[in-house]
Amino acid sequence: MASNHEQWLLEHGNPKGLSKEMKHGRTAHNMSSSSLRKKSDLKLVSKVPCGLLRKLLANLQEVILGTKLSVLFPAIPLAIAAECYGFGRPWVFALSLLGLTPLAERVSFLTEQIAYFTGPTVGGLLNATCGNVTELIIAVFALSKGKIDVVKYSLLGSILSNLLLVLELLFGFLKPRLAAHGGGPHTRAAAAVSTVDSTLQLSRACSIVMLLAYIAYLVFQLWTHRQLFEAEEDSENGDEGSEEAVIGFWSGFTWLVGMTVVIALLSEYVVETIEDASDSWGLSVSFLSIILLPIVGNAAEHAGAIIFAFKNKLDITLGVALGSATQIAMFVVPLCVIVSWIMGNNMDLNFNLLETGSLALAVITTAFTLQDGTSHYMKGLVLLLCYIVIGACFFVAKTPLHKVNNNNLASSKATEAVFRSA
Repeated sequence: MASNHEQWLLEHGNPKGLSKEMKHGRTAHNMSSSSLRKKSDLKLVSKVPCGLLRKLLANLQEVILGTKLSVLFPAIPLAIAAECYGFGRPWVFALSLLGLTPLAERVSFLTEQIAYFTGPTVGGLLNATCGNVTELIIAVFALSKGKIDVVKYSLLGSILSNLLLVLELLFGFLKPRLAAHGGGPHTRAAAAVSTVDSTLQLSRACSIVMLLAYIAYLVFQLWTHRQLFEAEEDSENGDEGSEEAVIGFWSGFTWLVGMTVVIALLSEYVVETIEDASDSWGLSVSFLSIILLPIVGNAAEHAGAIIFAFKNKLDITLGVALGSATQIAMFVVPLCVIVSWIMGNNMDLNFNLLETGSLALAVITTAFTLQDGTSHYMKGLVLLLCYIVIGACFFVAKTPLHKVNNNNLASSKATEAVFRSA
């Protein structure tokens, strides 16, 4: 009798790119996500006589039950029910956050599955654009509601959590050894957010330049100098053996579209209820945005960092933290500025003193912990304490939320035009 893998190949065909070149399509984000997966036992499913039903059940088992975060999936229908039946708004906020946690990890899983069929280049592009899809969707909904401060806080918090919290897990659990990486361009990329001028026009110009720089980085990584990254990745994964796709291309694409829709729905709930949760819990919107939202979006990276740090895999853990921070700083942040420009809102790169100081402190602390090439628990403790201090600053600051009203924005533009004509 044919094995489950052989039966799968008979139904779906042999996807291209199962060699070591396919692994180049993976990023550290996907590797951290893979650490949360559970191997599915399809013996019971394989006994179902109907082929279509068997395929559907196998997909459900791989996509829904194939992660250690599957226990959080019930929060999704609970959040929808809480919204539809008028439960407390803070409950909708909390349940939506819990529901977004496994969805963020599953999107990474599905993009990797699609990459098995599209090849390493397209797979790398998918990972580069979908790696932070949760943060991006939340930001777009917040921009549509005029909550520019929520966008800034959540994206800044994502950079901080990657630079401090994930690296704290690296130094806290990694066996003492020499590190092969310094801060490099990833750290400088995070610093780019806070070193721009406060004018709106310059912020938009800098955003365009940052997007072009990110595109150039993708071209460098996926086309012109692919061999550099392939060699590094082969050394990291040499003991893991070849890997295989577990669902078909169109199944993965359909699941990806469906989960993106659910993420959009829950993101809308989060944006609409964050102020109600702030009033009910006595926590500022800035604290919720800069601490809670990024932890939800980066749950897979945080858990993966712990697992790979326990396995003493320094390169992967560094890639998780610095790679995700680079995506946020060089792709999501400038893209939000451009999207805000299209919507008619005035989001710029002008972060206030507390936000700029927090980012500068995180970048400097990260650079100093990486520069000497050693790792020990004291460095992890310093990074954790730095993150706690930053969180405490936003907890006590309670900066009021400034919303941009589109009507007021239009009237202000009209008034400005009148003064200019005069």
